[in-house]
Amino acid sequence: MEAEIELKLFFNENQKENLINLLDRVPNSDAKGREKLTNGYFETPELTLRQWDMGLRVRGINNHREQTIKTAGKVVGGIHSRPEFNVDIDHDFPKLNLFPDKIWPEGADIDRVQSNLDCLFHTDFFRQKWHIYVEDSLVEVALDIGHICVADRSEPICELEFELLAGDTDALLVLAGIVSREIPVRLGKASKAQRGYQLAAQASAFNLEVLDFIALKPEQNLKQVAINLLEVGLDRWQQLEAMILDVALNPVELPMLCYRLRACIRLLRSTLSQFALLADDFEQDFDCIEQRLSFIEESLSLYSILEKDGSLITKLPMSDALMDIAHAKLQQLDISDQFVNLLDDICYGRLQVHLVELLMQISNGSVVIDKDLGLREFADKLQEKSWQKILEVMPIDHDLSSHDYLAVAKALDNSMFVGVAYGELYSNKSRDQFRTPWQDLALGIRTLAAYRQLKQISELAYVDISDWLENKELSLVQAMELSRRSAMKNEPYWR
Repeated sequence: MEAEIELKLFFNENQKENLINLLDRVPNSDAKGREKLTNGYFETPELTLRQWDMGLRVRGINNHREQTIKTAGKVVGGIHSRPEFNVDIDHDFPKLNLFPDKIWPEGADIDRVQSNLDCLFHTDFFRQKWHIYVEDSLVEVALDIGHICVADRSEPICELEFELLAGDTDALLVLAGIVSREIPVRLGKASKAQRGYQLAAQASAFNLEVLDFIALKPEQNLKQVAINLLEVGLDRWQQLEAMILDVALNPVELPMLCYRLRACIRLLRSTLSQFALLADDFEQDFDCIEQRLSFIEESLSLYSILEKDGSLITKLPMSDALMDIAHAKLQQLDISDQFVNLLDDICYGRLQVHLVELLMQISNGSVVIDKDLGLREFADKLQEKSWQKILEVMPIDHDLSSHDYLAVAKALDNSMFVGVAYGELYSNKSRDQFRTPWQDLALGIRTLAAYRQLKQISELAYVDISDWLENKELSLVQAMELSRRSAMKNEPYWR
């Protein structure tokens, strides 16, 4: 058995030559040439191996054949660690009895699984390799270019893998950091096998409630909490990224997914701030990504108009015309293209790799979480601080206008992120009773922004809905004010 420890980065194929040149000139780099790899992935119709959290392949390199089974492992940030078993063979079909008996679940009928195996998909690619020493550690770097193929469907492979051959895991991050500071990349969460199962429609579609509370336990110390928050944040970020890049996605869903991705990134920024880890280089990359996602407000307003078949405006005259213009404006935003431009910005992958590096440094103790407080006391203080900020920007004795609400949207979001991070530590009932009216206010703010967008759309359609808009906005603000004043009198659940 080998314990494969690797870090994977995705990149755009137009960066291939830049990557090769960079890896050739990295100190202590030894180029190992180029080879073609053919890989068949095998499964039963019932996906038995997937249910056992295993992946089975036969790899061909020139005239050599090898069957490999990967067993249950884990991904921390972007670092993959998964036990695997390799056996040389002289044919293209795997034989399960060549693997050790101990790897199979108790009572497994391996003969039956063997008889039902079939090749589900192929991953065929050219691999260019380097062996690079980082101090006393040896890393194999593999640049893979090719395709994942299932019947008549395919998707490209453009990956850079750093596999630890000997030494310290930190070496992976040193090299990934060198690459991410020069080449636009992003963390690769999904393996080629996972992507193949997805393409073959034999894996569950992504299903993520991005703003669910994070599972913290009262007995955790603050080091464990920081690690937990960073791991969850990075994991959700990568899942959202994959969802946004899904070509089968309805374009109308893109604004909400991008909003959730930004919320996830803001949650990570908030986490660094809470633990006094938000250095200037982190700030610059967070700001860069925020700027690249500046289309979100307009796209969310259009989404609010279009969602539920335009229920917001369904009773208006010429609602179909208004919907058509909203669709056109959303199309003109070209969110998919803007998101790809974000991925091509050096700040995106650089921030991801930097966060994984920080996560590893906290884990190994080279970055110390210097907090003497217990978790609950720490959380209480953060909740109280965010609450005081809300009282500052939304004074209870001041009347807020539509403009005022739109201006405090980000502050309200940031305050709610604290609850997302630490809310699991408190009573569900009191927590949810306190948070629900503020979530309603956040939804109200999005609706106010949609009304502003509708004003522009109605002018383009030469439809006069000014009286309707004025009445709607006035009624909504009045309802929000009543809800806000009532919510501000509720006893905070952390006290």
